[in-house]
Amino acid sequence: MGQILLDGIVKSYGKEVVVKNLDLLVEPGEFLTILGPSGCGKTTTLRMIAGLEEPNQGNIKLDDKVVFSRNEGVVIPPEARNLGLIFQSYALWPHMTVEKNITLALKEQKISKDEIASRLANALNMVQLTGYAERYPSELSGGQQQRVAVARLIALRPTILLMDEPLSNLDAKLRTEMRASLKRLHRDLDATTVYVTHDQIEALTLSDRVIIMNEGQIMQEGSPYDIYHHPTNIFVAEFIGDPGINLFEGNIENGKLNCGGISIPLPSNISNNNGRLTVGVRPEKIEVSESKKSGWQEVTTGIIQPTGANTIMEVKSEDTSITVLQNGFINLSENSKLWINFDSETLSFFDPKTQENLRNKMV
Repeated sequence: MGQILLDGIVKSYGKEVVVKNLDLLVEPGEFLTILGPSGCGKTTTLRMIAGLEEPNQGNIKLDDKVVFSRNEGVVIPPEARNLGLIFQSYALWPHMTVEKNITLALKEQKISKDEIASRLANALNMVQLTGYAERYPSELSGGQQQRVAVARLIALRPTILLMDEPLSNLDAKLRTEMRASLKRLHRDLDATTVYVTHDQIEALTLSDRVIIMNEGQIMQEGSPYDIYHHPTNIFVAEFIGDPGINLFEGNIENGKLNCGGISIPLPSNISNNNGRLTVGVRPEKIEVSESKKSGWQEVTTGIIQPTGANTIMEVKSEDTSITVLQNGFINLSENSKLWINFDSETLSFFDPKTQENLRNKMV
């Protein structure tokens, strides 16, 4: 159990419509991430599922139960929706110990003392906080406080988990650790999870399905693989990926895209009536050689950024700048010569006017 259905949801604040006629089905046990820039409507959508905001139009069902319907006058409060919530701020009571923060909701549900003790011990063990029950939030690190919030959810055992940017206050190392913890939590509880973030790494690493929103609407939904490799438009292509996708706009001439200092081979079934095309290529899909190769294009290195496991390189051909991602720690000086190659099978092709992906129309 744990299905979520949003039907024709509209939400506005005054004259500003922040969610526009949203239809969404989340299957039981699914991990769904809503991804998008600030102001796109993702957090508002989560809060409407939770019952913290009321839509102006539409219906919301949790399993077979209608929890909101404007037409039928149904508004079920958050506490009656059997939901678990984690917020960016952790929402821990500072005057209560870890134990009391975790068990407060259980005591309000009149659960037996033995059951509460069992759930508390299990929750603390799952988040690796056994022995911390008597500490106060001020005695914990940010990562430990977030794990207390996760433990509270584990003890509550809801069928639906709602998470609103829960890792944004943590440093990079803790975010990596907590991503793994949240993925284990989802697996162990087998709960339907809706996760809101603006961090595309979290979306790609955690999700069964990703929804990308912009200006209150769904731009694309699909698996992390499809969202990354087959973006439906330029907005999605640019929003997903770190480092970001390279976009080149130019004229189609003799089966190639000519734009500035580079020429990109095109498949025979790609065409554009205007003779203009935008090509997208992921930095890791560009082949690189330190020695000259026939048919490859000569470029000059700019800024080199070794990150440890990978190296981000800026290369240039005339006035065209290209971002390249290579495996390993590469030591190159600026203004070194390299040769690059594009594989047309790894490229995305967009109409410059509509910004839609032309591969979706290929036969």
